[in-house]
Parts: sequence; C-alpha cells; structure tokens
Amino acid sequence: MRLFLPICVLLGAAVAFPAPSPNPTLKSLLGEIRLEVEPTQAMDFVEHVYPNDRWFTFPKFIETTEYLQSTTVRIGLKRVERLGAPADGVSQFGCWTEPLAWDATEGRLEVLDPAVPVGERVLADYQKVPCLLCMWSGSTPPGGVTAEVVELKGTKPDAIARMDLRGKLVLTAQVPSDIKWALAKAGALGAINTYTENSNLLDGRQWINAWGDNGWAFTKGSAPLLCFSISPREANLVRRLLAEHGSIRVRAIVKSRYYKGIYPSVTGVIPGTGREEVLTLGHNAEQGAEDNATGVSAMLEAAATLDRLIASGRLPHPKRSIRILAMPEMYGSMHYIATHPDRMRRTIAAFTVDTPAGPYDTAGTDYTFVLDPQVASSYADALISKLAEDYFPSIDLGFRDYYIRKFGRPWHVHPFRTWSDNYLSDPAIGVADIAISSDSGVETHHNSEDTPDRIDPRSLRDISVVDAAFLYYLANAGKTEAVWLAQLSETHADRMILNSVEASLDGIAAANNARRLAGLWEGGIEKIDFEVGRGVQAVNSTERLVPESNRAGYRPLSEVIRLTQMERGPVNFDFVGYFRFLRKHGYVEFVKGN
Repeated sequence: MRLFLPICVLLGAAVAFPAPSPNPTLKSLLGEIRLEVEPTQAMDFVEHVYPNDRWFTFPKFIETTEYLQSTTVRIGLKRVERLGAPADGVSQFGCWTEPLAWDATEGRLEVLDPAVPVGERVLADYQKVPCLLCMWSGSTPPGGVTAEVVELKGTKPDAIARMDLRGKLVLTAQVPSDIKWALAKAGALGAINTYTENSNLLDGRQWINAWGDNGWAFTKGSAPLLCFSISPREANLVRRLLAEHGSIRVRAIVKSRYYKGIYPSVTGVIPGTGREEVLTLGHNAEQGAEDNATGVSAMLEAAATLDRLIASGRLPHPKRSIRILAMPEMYGSMHYIATHPDRMRRTIAAFTVDTPAGPYDTAGTDYTFVLDPQVASSYADALISKLAEDYFPSIDLGFRDYYIRKFGRPWHVHPFRTWSDNYLSDPAIGVADIAISSDSGVETHHNSEDTPDRIDPRSLRDISVVDAAFLYYLANAGKTEAVWLAQLSETHADRMILNSVEASLDGIAAANNARRLAGLWEGGIEKIDFEVGRGVQAVNSTERLVPESNRAGYRPLSEVIRLTQMERGPVNFDFVGYFRFLRKHGYVEFVKGN
C-alpha cells in the first residue's frame, strides 16, 4: 500500500501516483447504457410529474404517486410498493416531525386602492399561478378578509415578536419562514413575501414551502397564518403605493385546510440474485420541473434502461437488487429508513438525485458529485470520480470552444455537504451515499419560472446514464470489482493526502517564528494521519462487496470528537448529549470497554 508516501513528500521526496489499471467492464457498461437510455422517455416522465406537483397539495402528491407507481410497474420493476408517512403533525422519524397534510383550492390577494388600474389590482391568484400561495398557508373566513399592509425592512425576529401587528399583513423581503414564529407572536394576520432568489425574474414568484413555527413544515400547534408570494414587479407596485399613501389595504381570500393524511412514497426493485441492495433516491412533492421532477424522472429512466438491458441479455442479472425510492424530501426518506431497518442493513450504497437538468450552453449547469463525509469515506467516492472521468469527456457537445471539444462537459467533485437526502452515509445509517447536483443556469430554484421548457434532455440523459452505471456496477460487484475499487480508492486517498501535505508545506514556508512553525508541523502531521486513516477506511470498505455481511463498528466518543474536529474544524457542540439522544432513539448503542 502506498499510503506511507505523504510522509516522504513532507520530507521533500518527489512522488508520482500510478493510476489503477483501466477497467474494461466499467467502460463497456457506460457504453451499453449510453446507447440504451431514452431522454425523450425521461422528458415524458417529467411532463407527467410536473403538472401535478406544481400545485403542491397533498391530494396532488397522491396523484403523482399513483402515476409513479403505475409507471414503475410498466417499466419492469418488481415488488413495487406505495408507502406513506403519517402526515399528522406529530409523528417523528429520526429527528424530524412529519407535517400535517394540507390542501388548497383558492388563494387571491387584491389591492383595494382605486388609483391602481383594475388590471393590476390582483397580486395573487392561485388558480393561475400556484406559487402565489405559500404551502401550508392558513385559510380566511368565507368571503375573505380586508387588511392593512405594513412593511418590515430587515427587522430582527425578536423585535418583530414585540410589535403589535394584530390584523395586519406584513410585507417582507426576509425569508418568511425565518420570522414566522415572531409574526404569530405579534398577532399578524400573515405575510406577503417579496423574497426571491433571482430578482431578474420580474414575474416569477418564489415558492415558500416552509411555514412551520418550529422548523420547516407545518406541524401540530403551528399558527395558521396567511402567506402569499408576489413577484418583483408586484412588490415594486406595493412599495410605490406605500410610499405614496403611507398605507394600503388589500382583500385576501384563501380556501385551505389542514388534516391528518399521508405523505406518499413509491419504491420498487430490479431483483438481484442475492439479498443485498443498492438504492437510488430522489424526491417528488416539489413544485418545479427541474427541482425535482427531473430527479425522479432520471431515476425512472435509469431503472428502465437497466431493466431493458437485463431483459435482453446484454447485461446479466445483478447480484444485488437495484431499488428506486421516490418520496418527499427528507420527510419521506427519514420515514423509509426508520421503518425498513432490515433493508437498510442490506443496502451497500446509494445515489441521491436532487438536481436540475439545465441547458448545455448555459454556464453553471455542469454536474457536481457530493462525496461521503470523511468520517464515512468509502469506495463510492473513488468510483463516482472514475465514472465521471470516463463518461463526461466522451460527450461531443458540438461547441466551437476548444476546451469543451477536447475535454467534454465539465464536472466536479465536492466534499460532503448536507443539502438534501444525501445523509445515508451517516455512520448511524451506514450506507455509502453519493449525490449529484447542478445549477439550472438561470436561477429558478423554488420559483414559478421552473418549468419544463427550461430542461435540456441531454442533461437529463447524463443524470440517467451516471445513475444507472453507478447502481449496476455496484449491484453486480464481486471479488474482482472489489479489488479494483480498493486500488482506485487507494489512488484517490493518495491524492487527498498529497493535497493535505501541500497545504501544510505552504503554511510552514510562511511561518515567521519557531512556535508557529512547531504548531504547523504538529498540525500537519496530525492532518496527514487523519487523511491516511480516511484512505485506509475507504480501501477497507470494499470488503462489503465480497460476502454479504453486516459489521458493527465501535468507536470511542473521544475519537468521534477528534475526527469531527479534524474534518470540520473547532466546533461548539454537545457530543455527549447528542449521542444520548441517538441512543434513546435506537441509532447507536453504548458499550463498555477498556
């Protein structure tokens, strides 16, 4: 093993890392999948998911799930199940409290100022643009309410909570969910949101899907305040009226309801010959075409492609089952993990798909692969890097730009960050988990402008190809593949160690006193030791691919704290209290040791 080499580098030796031998199986797999994948079918999936989910009500989520269930059966998957987390506002899975189910049929906001032309008075009409009504908005009495609009400009939540806002609608450019609890305490009728992630979308309305008093979703005990979201153009109108008249009045009508229901999910498998599984997961139940109708649609196309290849005999039946899980973000995955512990123990790897499929010719739409956290370094990190390295340069983009023609579509890897359902590699769950992400070029995240016409089928194809290749390679991996992945992981680890060495040497070169030099030397050696440990862990993780096994891992809490601080830097965190919480809920056990 070459993992001793960074010490030589630190001492001044020159090092070159030989790459592992090429893997014809991987290249052949990518070629087969690329030829078989059908981007037009993936787009058809998008165009069936989007029309339902754009309304973001629980009855529409159920309609989407019914479509996903029938489609999953149609494309050849087996053991298809429709699951459902209890949407009752109280049930907990992991650290998450499930929301109450919500439905809406009307949402309208109208300026009453006679000076405003009739055609410009309606600021919100849910039936025309659903995003105009915030998810989990409360209801008005029949006939609506008339209210004064007051603007809050950057007021801190604690100050808002001490204000008297009884009966008023608050115009705010702050993220409404950040001040929801304060608005409730101040007695406000609700909020008119002007916050947007892209103010250049003059007629785009930001989707507000966080309206709880204690976190994301609306749970039992949250205040049923009204909430509308208006466009930058409409926000300018309202602010002009406030400047001219000092105050304005509006009429609000909302027909909505909270109730106990289900937050539905769908899962199914391409059966393997053994008991283990690989998993791809992504969420529906979002209003956008790119975020995230493209995610579940790419998963469906990846599974459909593999099923066709297996059925035709071009790929053998895999050793492990390949499972897809389409569910509400976080709330659905938490529920699935908590209610299927045996399946999770038999799941060796996951691929999380939460991404837009933006145009090839727009900057910022290249793909980034988010790796496992360093505490859970695995063979999956090296594999996804190799897959991207083999696939993306092969794409002929047809551009004149020399770099693009020579090197193909750009791609990146990124250290772990929590941004979606890519948390399965947490040691409490123990599943290697890679995630794919991208921007949409023109920023339409959580905006009414996130529509199917902005999707590039070529991007949707790329997601499907990489997802399918990652899943099948690991689903069919045996001893030969495990040995190659161990070599690949070693080379990947060597590069990470070298990066750490270079950073330490840069600091040492700049040290201006002996004390600083000694600290940098000691810290550099510790960082190298940390990186070596992560590399050894990644190489050893390939053992999971040979026989089916489930190995419990034991680690002193002091080591957990040390490794966390090495990866994230100094942290102020109650580790003991947190692990007592995990023990209470069955995620870890405490053992006595020497």
